[in-house]
Order: sequence, then structure tokens, then C-alpha cells
Amino acid sequence: MQKGSSFSQKHPFIFGLTLIVAAVILFAGVTAAFRIGFSDDGFSSDTRLGLVRIEGMITDSEETTDWIRTLREDESIRGVLLRINSPGGAVAPSQEIARAVERLAQAKPVVVSMSTVAASGGYYAAAPADLIVANPSTLTGSIGVIMELSNLQELMDKIGVKRQSLTSGALKGAGSPFRPMTQKEREYLMGIVNDMHEQFVEAVAKGREMDIDAVRAIADGRALTGRQALELGLVDTLGGMEEAIEELKKLCEITEKVPLVEAPEKKSGWLRDILTSSININITSEGLNPGLVIH
Repeated sequence: MQKGSSFSQKHPFIFGLTLIVAAVILFAGVTAAFRIGFSDDGFSSDTRLGLVRIEGMITDSEETTDWIRTLREDESIRGVLLRINSPGGAVAPSQEIARAVERLAQAKPVVVSMSTVAASGGYYAAAPADLIVANPSTLTGSIGVIMELSNLQELMDKIGVKRQSLTSGALKGAGSPFRPMTQKEREYLMGIVNDMHEQFVEAVAKGREMDIDAVRAIADGRALTGRQALELGLVDTLGGMEEAIEELKKLCEITEKVPLVEAPEKKSGWLRDILTSSININITSEGLNPGLVIH
């Protein structure tokens, strides 16, 4: 190699990799800048619709409620589509999402599009919307609360393990899996379940503008098809996501095609995306929220 060789000649691999990285960064920057003024279809983004997805078991609400608040405060967002495909989940996060949807609906139109299932906690989140669209075979409803507790006493006896506990009050150990439940404990825990169930019923009655006794009559945990829910007043019309978007545009008095803004975006680097897609690894953080759930 000659003495005056350039860096590209001395290190062709590193030089080539640097050019590829620079090109990717440049492309990403240009694309982001372009999307500030235009949608993917080339339409002005002065008027936009928002999209919120609620999928899977509801165990946490922070990411969803943060995005709902962002859409509520963005004046360029004329209305929001809430796409739900969830069987329910923990009570508190479902309740938090429902409150966020209620505040959003006070600011701009909100339409729900139900996918395969939007039951229990999934329906809780949908109730405050202006309009609910379900497929005829969507599973929804299931208005109820369940507390599941295990009793491991017989197993512990078989393996010869004894457990002792000291509590500060008679009900502090209620629900322990190591002994049978007393009648007093059962009444106490049932009171918690009933109170949360009543909160659920009240939220549905308020959101759907239904008589609370009419809601109580069907709030026995039963799941319903979209067509059955329509007959009972739990949904407004039948259709898929496309029909729901058209209903939202009507409420927003929009006739032209407008971009649909979806977030939060997956927080990951381009290199990680390439590696994980290449070796088919899904990097997630999943947790189980046991005990009191609505499903």
C-alpha cells in the first residue's frame, strides 16, 4: 500500500459502514422533517385524527393515558379513534384509562372501534366515548369483578410444612392461601368486590347515558356478542375499523382524507430492530397482576 493512501483505502470496511450509518441517519431526519408538514399520503397535517390502541391484558395505564392526554392537548387533532382488543385486566388501570377517555371526550369527539374482544376492563375503557362501533361477533360486555384466591393448605399438609403469621388485626390476613377463609373474611372481601362492581356499573351508566338499573340487570359478568350488545344499548352501531373512522369523521365534520396519528412509537434503536427481526426475538417486559381483576 502506498504511503499517501487515504483513510478509505486503508480501512475500506469501516469507511463503508460509516457511510451506511450516515445515510440511514440522513434518511430518518429527512423523513421526520417531511412528516411535520405532511402525512404519509401527502396531505397537510393541519387537521389530523388520533389513534389509541388498547391491546391485551390491561395491567398498566401510564403509557396509554399519557398518549390520550397528548392527543387531548394537541389542537391539530380533531378527534380520536380508540381501537380496543382486550379481554380486560386489573381494575385500577382500566378505571384510569376510562377517566382519561372521559376527559378526552369532553374536549373532542371519541369513537371506539372494537376488534375481536373488548370485554370487562376493555369495555370499561370504551364506555365514556361518544360512539361505540363493534363487529357483530365481537365479544364485549362482561361487566363484573372477580377476585381469585388459592387455598394451598392440603398441599402444605402433605409435604409437612406449617406456616404461622402474626397480624395486627383480624382481617389483615384475609385471603391467605395457607388456610381456609373465615365467614367474616369472606364477607369483608366480598364487600370490596361489590364496591368495585358498583363503580363499574356507575361508570357504564354514566358513559352510556343509561338507567343504572338497566345496567345492573345485565352486569352479571355475561359476555355478549356485538349484535347482542347493540340490542341492549351497550354499543351504538355495527361495523369494523373503517366504519368507525367514517363515524368519527362525521362527528368531526371532516369530509376530506386526513392522516391518522398513532403512538406511542416503539422506543428502540434501528440496529436493535434489525437484529431482533433477523433472529425473530421479541424483546418485551410482561408482568402478571394477580388477584383482583375485571374480566
